[in-house]
Amino acid sequence: MLHRAVGGAGYHGRVSWNAEIPPDIPWDPDELIPPDDEYGAEHPGGRPSGRPRAASSGAVASTSVDDRVASASDGGRVASASDGGRVASASERIETRIETRIETPLSTPPRAPYLGTDPLAVLHSVFGYDAFRGDQAAVIDRLIGGGDAVVLMPTGGGKSLCYQLPSLIREGTGVVVSPLIALMQDQVDALTAVGVRAAFLNSTQDAAERSRVERAYLSGRLDLLYVAPERLSSEHTKQLLARGRIALFAIDEAHCVSQWGHDFRPDYLALSELAERWPDVPRIALTATATRATHTEITQRLKLERAEHFVASFDRPNIQYRIVAKNEVRRQLVNFIRGEHQGDAGIVYGLSRNTVEKTAELLREHGIDAMPYHAGLDAATRARTQARFLREDGVVIVATIAFGMGIDKPDVRFVAHIDLPKSVEGYYQETGRAGRDGEPSTAWLAYGLQDVVQQRRMIDESPGDLAHRRRMSAHLDAMLALCETVQCRRVNLLSYFGQASEPCGNCDTCLAPPESWDGTVPAQKLLSTVVRLKRERGQQFGAGQLIDILRAKRTPRVEQHRHDQLATWGIGQDLSDQVWRGVVRQLLAQGLLRVNDDGYGTLAITPASAEVLSGSHTVQLRREVERPARSRGASGSKTAITELPESALHLFEALRAWRGEQAREQGVPAYIVFGDATLRGVALTRPATLADLDGISGIGAKKLETYGQQLLDVVAETPSLAE
Repeated sequence: MLHRAVGGAGYHGRVSWNAEIPPDIPWDPDELIPPDDEYGAEHPGGRPSGRPRAASSGAVASTSVDDRVASASDGGRVASASDGGRVASASERIETRIETRIETPLSTPPRAPYLGTDPLAVLHSVFGYDAFRGDQAAVIDRLIGGGDAVVLMPTGGGKSLCYQLPSLIREGTGVVVSPLIALMQDQVDALTAVGVRAAFLNSTQDAAERSRVERAYLSGRLDLLYVAPERLSSEHTKQLLARGRIALFAIDEAHCVSQWGHDFRPDYLALSELAERWPDVPRIALTATATRATHTEITQRLKLERAEHFVASFDRPNIQYRIVAKNEVRRQLVNFIRGEHQGDAGIVYGLSRNTVEKTAELLREHGIDAMPYHAGLDAATRARTQARFLREDGVVIVATIAFGMGIDKPDVRFVAHIDLPKSVEGYYQETGRAGRDGEPSTAWLAYGLQDVVQQRRMIDESPGDLAHRRRMSAHLDAMLALCETVQCRRVNLLSYFGQASEPCGNCDTCLAPPESWDGTVPAQKLLSTVVRLKRERGQQFGAGQLIDILRAKRTPRVEQHRHDQLATWGIGQDLSDQVWRGVVRQLLAQGLLRVNDDGYGTLAITPASAEVLSGSHTVQLRREVERPARSRGASGSKTAITELPESALHLFEALRAWRGEQAREQGVPAYIVFGDATLRGVALTRPATLADLDGISGIGAKKLETYGQQLLDVVAETPSLAE
């Protein structure tokens, strides 16, 4: 029997509640909107804040999946109306629910869908899991008791449950502040799938929709309300919240408040007012990435000095970190995906829109289902792209950093960077979008000399003050140190966040320890060329011209400036152009060269260069070796092939196809039906009865009732290869 655990990427192979959401308790969408005479400030709904809700009495009705798809008012999990075979949009589903409510007034108060006030009982009855993980229980107890909390957990670590579950036990509505406007509908759909009454307020809604949600909040018929930070800053929203009952405030992506952080958003600064306006309402700030400086700033700026702090390990052992030197990066990317992740979902990050467009086009030419995503695309196109990525298998998104925050797709098998990230924090957060289901995944990065030059230029041209540019430079230095380390990548990465770790044995430097070589003489040759150009000619050039001089290449520019007359002309012909570019890149990373702020990427020596030129300091360099991608065959997901025997693989793929059909019919992401881990459990055990399905991770009572027979049918119709 596979163990069922809650909350998080399941870094030991377990399934997160985010990875698959068992709708064990149905919720009637009609209950979202009560009769008009129940609205208004004089009827805020609920009992005094802080007292638990009473347990529900009586049985909870259930429905079939066909009924739920056919009707928006049948008590199902996500109403998904269909018109001529077209799946209704999210806004249409909301409208259908509301119209149905108007036609069928409530005659009784809404039933409480929770089976008790004990956190573990609620966990089991609502979310379908048997145990908490890590600090979840302690965080939840803290909030239920009325205390504040600051929570640092890795992506997929189960942060959301830390505020969702207390919102179901404390009296009132849990108000969640989130910058992820584009994802709020999916977040709400995921909660309604398990019977939680959730809604959102953001700029995508029209006045009528906002009014309906506001009235539902005032009537006490919302468990969770998601609000964008800019909307919470408005006086209208503050007055609205003051008229209702608030169970708690949850500030998600809390690092956005930090001016030291990589995702600073000014609207977050105003959230400190929550402590002043609602001093008795518990608050929780959550982030998946924060250095000690950012952690401190979150605490101070949000006025959480009395909060209890919960810091989980940032280690993601299921992610393999690999960094390679750029050498025709798009070719490298194609080889990586086709060799190791053909048919897998993945995210590719690039810095510019042009890079994103060209890379997506090239991937499509090589049979990879890739789509671009960047701010230059209109909102409708971005929404369609994001929906495809969330709802379909095997889609690769090529994006700028504008994509991905809060993406709740558990089976992203790889994250690739074809340009150097600006900071270790950004790199960690972006790579953390891989493997949320705890299954083996890859973080692949290619970086080269031009990345360093470009990043330095961007820092020099940034509009901030000197202190800001110094912070950006420090972020880049840390990123370069991670790229050039000869030690374990994981040890280096975790040490940046102040956490100790042993070598992982799974990153590229552990699996194939890089060779180092004495680069003192090449470094002296290069630095001497820089010095002579400046001292003798008053000139400064970039890496390309310096390498041409060292390798005696007679180019038009060399002829124009008579660089063949320099004493260092041709003294570096023993090294290839590629090796020399690696030398320049590593000297930049070690602080022995710097990029001038002239906007042309020219290079200059640093004070540390003097010791190298004098021979009093040696230079150790990492030897560049490009290893071929590891072939694993042409089909199937990486995890399926590495985790499943051949006899179960055919059934696993059949189950994935069935899941895709269910998700399309209901208009929800595939993981809301079942996650890959659950399907693997079915494929491995080949259950023959409903009793056999009970206990497989991710199959709760409601999912057993809804999908059990269909799963058995797929198993029966798919012969075992061993037969």
